Amino acid sequence: MAKGVNKVFLLGNVGKDPEIRTSAGGMTVATFSLATADRAKDPSGAWVDKPEWHNLVCFDKLADTARNYIKKGSSIFVEGKITNRSWDDKESGQKRYRTEIIVNDFTFVGGKAEGGERSGSSGGYSSSRASSPSSTPSAPSNDYADQGITDEDIPF
Repeated sequence: MAKGVNKVFLLGNVGKDPEIRTSAGGMTVATFSLATADRAKDPSGAWVDKPEWHNLVCFDKLADTARNYIKKGSSIFVEGKITNRSWDDKESGQKRYRTEIIVNDFTFVGGKAEGGERSGSSGGYSSSRASSPSSTPSAPSNDYADQGITDEDIPF
C-alpha cells in the first residue's frame, strides 16, 4: 500500500489557556482548544458563522512555547496531523474516543490586541523560526505603470 498523507492546517482562535502536564517519562505536554469558523447561509438567507472546535496537543519544546506565549483568544496558524485515540472510561467502562491535532508548528497571526500588545504577546513569534524585519523582501521598484497595466487588469 502506498504511503498516505496526514497533514492539517488550521487558522483560528485559542479557546482557553493551554493546560500543561508532564508525562511519566518527563515530556512536557500542552493541550488546548482552537476554534475555526465556517460561514454558511441560514434558512432565512443571512450569513452566520458556525464554529468548529479542535483539540490540539503539543509536546516538548513546542509545549514550552505554548505555555509561555499562547493565551485564550490568541490567533494562531497551526500545522500538524490528525489522530484519534481511545480508552476505556474507568467509571462507566465504556469505550471513549477523542480526535486530536498533534501540532508540529504554530505561528501567531493577527494584529494588535486592546492593550497595544500583539495577540499572544509574542510579537509574531513562530515556534520553529523567528522572522526578522531585515529578512522581508522589499517590494519591486517597478510598478508596471509605464506598461499601461492598471488594477482593472488584475483578475481577482
